[in-house]
Amino acid sequence: MVSANREMVIYCFDTLVAHYNSEEAAPPAFDEGQHPLFVTWKKVVNGGEPRLRGCIGTLEARCLINGFRDYALTSALRDRRFPPIQAKELPYLECTVSVLTDYETANNYLDWEVGKHGIIIEFTDDYNTRRSATYLPEVPAHEGWTKVEAIDSLVRKAGFSGPITESLRKRIKLTRYQSTLFTMHYSDYSSYVKASRGAAPSIVGAKLSNH
Repeated sequence: MVSANREMVIYCFDTLVAHYNSEEAAPPAFDEGQHPLFVTWKKVVNGGEPRLRGCIGTLEARCLINGFRDYALTSALRDRRFPPIQAKELPYLECTVSVLTDYETANNYLDWEVGKHGIIIEFTDDYNTRRSATYLPEVPAHEGWTKVEAIDSLVRKAGFSGPITESLRKRIKLTRYQSTLFTMHYSDYSSYVKASRGAAPSIVGAKLSNH
């Protein structure tokens, strides 16, 4: 089984740095494979709690190299919830890669464990609109939610604004999955690049100092 690892995060940072420099990223140092995956960018300011800056991925299996290249940029630049990440933000960034595994169809909307499973919900609303949404395994645990709170939040994330009733919850088809993840801050990435390639990352026209 493929697990999330340091080389995957380095490749995501490499891809973003290369984008700002209008270059191609160096070839990655992890093996090819096919898995669903996510890339999450968070911003750490003044030692505070990391704040989400972008998170996009795919629930379908993708070639890992192309997948991380595509979603590193999509999550950084095209997450509609946030403005695109600018080059000057790089020193504050933390990147997490997630590789998803062990998809299982749950018996009902409560048939999963907080902190262990990611969940995908699918349901048809009262207007016959099909809706779906997912949370990675770490999200409900980080928010301190119960299973019902996580489900109700996902229903809203799926774009449903009507009343959330027990009958609606029981109509949900839930798929649970697990993931491995690896997180690295830009300062660790920069140190790695300097040690292994002889020079720290640089962006044309941007001043990058480690914070």
